[in-house]
Parts: sequence; C-alpha cells; structure tokens
Amino acid sequence: MTANFKQAERLQKIPPYLFVRLEQLAAKKKAEGVEMIDFGIGDPDLPCPGRIVKSMQHAVLANENQKYSSSKGEKALRVAVAAWYKKRFGVKLDPDTEVCITIGSKEGIYNIAQAFVNDGEKIIAPSPGYPVYSGAASIFNNAECAKIALRPEKHWLLDVKDCPEDARMLYLNYPNNPTGATCDIDYLKDVYKWAKRHKTILCYDNAYSEMTFDGYKAPSVLECGKDAIEFGSFSKTFSMTGFRLGYAVGNESLVGGLAKCKGQTDSGAPIFIQQAGVTALEMYGDDGSLPDPVQKNMNEFGERRKVLVEGLHDLGYACEMPKGTFYVWFDCGKPSMDFTKEMIEKGVIVTPGSGFGDSADGYIRMAVTKPVDRIQEALRRMGKKND
Repeated sequence: MTANFKQAERLQKIPPYLFVRLEQLAAKKKAEGVEMIDFGIGDPDLPCPGRIVKSMQHAVLANENQKYSSSKGEKALRVAVAAWYKKRFGVKLDPDTEVCITIGSKEGIYNIAQAFVNDGEKIIAPSPGYPVYSGAASIFNNAECAKIALRPEKHWLLDVKDCPEDARMLYLNYPNNPTGATCDIDYLKDVYKWAKRHKTILCYDNAYSEMTFDGYKAPSVLECGKDAIEFGSFSKTFSMTGFRLGYAVGNESLVGGLAKCKGQTDSGAPIFIQQAGVTALEMYGDDGSLPDPVQKNMNEFGERRKVLVEGLHDLGYACEMPKGTFYVWFDCGKPSMDFTKEMIEKGVIVTPGSGFGDSADGYIRMAVTKPVDRIQEALRRMGKKND
C-alpha cells in the first residue's frame, strides 16, 4: 500500500476546482447514455486561424526554436506586443522594460502576487471573479483577501468606495468573466486614480479585450497611465487556449518584478509558439482592426450570444445582452448548484455562479462555445419539464 502524503496547509485552503466537479457529474450522465451539451468551460470551439498554425508548424522545424526561451520572452514577440499596443490603444511601450511574455495570462496573474505581495497584506478580488484572484494568488502568498461584491444594480462594476484603502494589490477584469460586463475609459480612470492615491498595485486582466460586440471597443488601463500592470492573452482572441501564450505590460518595476519571479519558476513559453504569436499580432490592420478570420469568429460568437440571450428571455430568465466575452450571465431564481444539477439531468452543462464567489449564488454562466443549432437544442431541453 502506498503512502498518503498530506498536502501543505495552503493547498488545503484551495477549494476543489469547480470544473472537475462538473466533469464528474456530467460523466455520470454520459455513462447513462445522455448526450451532453457543454456550456461550462470557456474554451473556444472555433479554430485558430490557419496562418497562425502554419507559422507555428514552420517555426518548430528550426533547431534554434526548439531550445529554451528566456523567462521574459523572445525579443521578437515583445516588439510585436509593443507595436500592437501602439496601434490598438495608442500606448507606447518599451519592449525591453515594459513587456513580459507569459505562459498564458493565468500564470502572470498568479506570479505578480508572488512578486509583490508580502505575508498578511491585502489583495482585493472582485466577487464574482476569476478564481485565481481570491484563490492561489491570495492563499499561496499568505495574503488577506478582501472580496468585494459586484452588484447588478451597478452593472457589475467594482466600486472602489467598497474597497479597503490599505490594500497592496487590486485585481480588476473587464470585459468581465463571468458576468460579461464592460466598462469605459472614464471608469478605468477613476479606478486608476484611486489605486495611485492609495499606493495599491492595479492588476488589470484584459484577456477579453478583443472579444466584443455591438460596436463596443474595450479600453486598456494603460491609456490612463503606466502605474499599473495589464495582462493579455492570445487564448480567446485567436482560439489559442492550448498554446498557453500571454503577456504582461505596463509599469517598468512591476514588469521587472514579474520577470524576476518567472526567472525562478519557468523557462518561458516555447519559442515556436511565440513565433506564432508574432504572426497573430501582425495580422491586425494598421488601424488596430481585427484580422478577418478573427472577426469572422467574433461574428459567430456574437450571433450565438444573441440566440442564447433571446432564448433565455423566452424561458422567463432575466439577463442582459453582453457586449464583451462569450459568456451569458443570468439569474436562475434559485441556488446556483441546484440549478446546475437540474440542467445536468437534462443533458446541459452550465457553470454555477457560486463557483466565482458566494455573492454570485443564484446566477449562472453559459459560454457560447457550441453552434447555434446546439444552443437551440439546449434551450429546448432547459424548457422541458422533468419527467
């Protein structure tokens, strides 16, 4: 019999990953022969543009691209990120000191806390919010997490008046996961000024900046100034979730601290994947417009979003048409997990809002990662009464 080793106390504080539990429940129904329609995890089903894939395939054949990268990332991609920020947001960045390539944005979001938060200091995390903010980033740094409730009457925008003024770090994310809420530059300026006034490190998660609809264009917090750090990702924009490629940009000391931390924990994203990232960013128009294949994907997500929201309205659920992300967020009228279990019985996988924070119990997130005909079938199942 093998030994059972006890986990470290900090790891025991992390709740079981929500999607693992959902997978277990769904697997049981699949074993019973039920065909599941999965709107749970936010993983784009639409393909990565072929030009990007071919670029990676070509790059991986070169011996020099099969070696270690630097933890800070290859110069070519850092230059490409800086050039993209200039034409997309009008922000000028030094690729040597203000850009760091990450292994997806999730890694950077966690490691920035490793680099700058001391034991006992406060991290502000929105609730509902991406679990890394209040989970690993806070718990693994022995930090105190101040979970600030986002409210529907405030359009799911974090109100800095609710935040402690002695926090070391603040995580903010718009377009927002899980609510789909968006913000304008004036809102970001207010938060930026608050963070500067209280010497709080502002970490802006902008992973969904390019996944927007109905004429809305997401801003960058760096348009307010460079005393912040912003995280971006190739995952959602280019359907590159499995590539694990992202970036952090902004204040030189924050980017430098992140790079120093990464130097102790990883050896950088694979060079051939970084080459694909260069190709992806170079596909943008000179005016910052989306590449055609990416725009095609966004149009598809936008149409699916419309079908789902209108279908939920027909079923009697209150939800708004999101202008960002590919998530639809709605009030299910009962505890989130109860609703989720009911939907799994009907062959539909959704994500309970409670998985993003206790304040979101009673809400549900659905990712429009299925074609319109499957969305319509899911809506039919959702409206069908239990036998």
